[in-house]
Amino acid sequence: MIGRHAAAGRRTALTALGILTLTGITSTAAAEPPKPAPGSSAAQTVGADRPSAAVLRALQRDLGLTPGQAAERLVNEAEAGVRAGRLRSALGERFAGAWVRGATAAELTVATTRAADVSLIRAQGAKAAVVKRTLRELQAVKEKLDTAATRVTTRDTPVWYVDVPANRVVVEAVRQSAATAFIKAAGVQGQNVGVRVSSARPRLLADIVGGDAYYIGTTARCSVGFSVTKGTQQGFASAGHCGDPGDKTTGYNKADQGTFKASTFPGKDMSWVAANTAWTATPDVKGEGGEKTEITGSVQALVGASVCRSGSTTGWHCGTIQQHDTSVDYSQGKVDGVTKTNVCAEPGDSGGPFASGSQAQGVTSGGSGDCTSGGTTYYQPVNPILKDFGLVLKTASAEALPPGQQDNAVQGAWAAGRVYEAGTTVTHSGARYLCLQTHQAQGVWSPSATPALWQKL
Repeated sequence: MIGRHAAAGRRTALTALGILTLTGITSTAAAEPPKPAPGSSAAQTVGADRPSAAVLRALQRDLGLTPGQAAERLVNEAEAGVRAGRLRSALGERFAGAWVRGATAAELTVATTRAADVSLIRAQGAKAAVVKRTLRELQAVKEKLDTAATRVTTRDTPVWYVDVPANRVVVEAVRQSAATAFIKAAGVQGQNVGVRVSSARPRLLADIVGGDAYYIGTTARCSVGFSVTKGTQQGFASAGHCGDPGDKTTGYNKADQGTFKASTFPGKDMSWVAANTAWTATPDVKGEGGEKTEITGSVQALVGASVCRSGSTTGWHCGTIQQHDTSVDYSQGKVDGVTKTNVCAEPGDSGGPFASGSQAQGVTSGGSGDCTSGGTTYYQPVNPILKDFGLVLKTASAEALPPGQQDNAVQGAWAAGRVYEAGTTVTHSGARYLCLQTHQAQGVWSPSATPALWQKL
C-alpha cells in the first residue's frame, strides 16, 4: 500500500508498475418540472453546440459515429443532463437515477420507485423505469461495503459500485467466494448485491497543456490534468499517487515547472501542483494530433455519456461513462468515489484529463487493459479536487479569485468559484434556486442566466 511515506518509495513502486500520469494544461418541489427552454439552452450553456474538431474526430473513431452523430450526441447529452436534474428535483426521495443510451444518446431514462411518476417522466421526453430501490438506498448499501473495506482485505474484490441502470450494487471479484465473503462482512446479504467475476486487477496509471507529460524527480512520469488557479497562483490538478507535498516537478521539456502543494492518496486520488512563473495556465487540453480543445466548465455528465481522455503515453481516446461513485482497491491503496469508464489507458497516462465535450470530468487514476486490446479506466472526479483544495478551474470565462473569497461569501448565497452539488439551494438576486447538475460555478453561470444548471424555486 502506498500511504504518506517517502516520495522516493512511491515513485519506485509506481515506476515498477508502469504507472501512468496524464498532463494537464499549464503551458499555453413542484408537481411537474418546467420543460427546458427552447433553443438548446443547455447545449449552449456548456458549449456542446460548438465542440472542437478534436473531440468530434475522437468520438467518430472510438464510438463508431458519423460526424453528424458525434455532434448530435454531445447536444443530446447536454439536454439530457438538465432534464434529469429537473426530474430529480420533482421526484425527490423517489428518484432512483438517470442515464442515457443509444448511438447519439437520444434515449434518456429516469428511474423512480413509484409507478404514478411514469407520466411525469414521459412528459419530459424521458423513458421511465419503475424500480424497487431509490438511489439513496443503493448508496447506503455501497456505504456499508465502504465501511467493511476498512476492516477486511479487498485485494480479491477490487471494485464495487452502484449500478444505476440495473438498480443494484455490484461487487467485482476475482472469484465468487471472495465476493460472498466481502458482502457478508458488510452485512448486506439479501440486499440485491450483484457479483461480477473478473480477473482484471486495476492498476494505477502514472507518467502542462492537459495531457502533456510532467516528471517527478528523475524516475516517475505523469500527465497534467487541468489548469487551475488558487488566488493569483497558477498550477494544475493531477492524480494524488503521482507525488507528495513538496515534491518538485519538471515539464514535458524537462524545464523546472513547480511543486506539489497538496496530495491525497489513498482514499482519494487527487493532487495539485503550483507552477512557477515560467508556466501559464490555459483552458486547453491536448486532443488528437496535438490539437487543443478548450475547457469551459465542470458540469458532471450522466452515466452513458461520452467522455474523452488525454495522456502523455497514449494520447486522445474516447468511450462512455459506466458508473459514478466507484470504489477501487489498487495494490497501493483503496480509493472511493472514482468514475468507471470503458476508455483505454496505459502507464504514464495517470493524472491526465477526462472531458465530456468541453466539460472537465476528472483526472486519470488507474485501470486495467491497454489501448491495443481495450480496457477499463477510472478517473478521480474534478469537482471534489476543486472543492477539497480550494481551486478554480481555468476556463475561458473563469477569473482567479482572491484568496478566501469563496469562503467569505454570504452563507447560502451563490458565488463564482464554489462547487455546487445537485440538490443544493442558493440565493441570488433576491431569489432561491436549486442546483440541477453538479458543477463549479463560473462567473458567467449565475443562476438567473443558466436554467440548464439552476431551477428557480
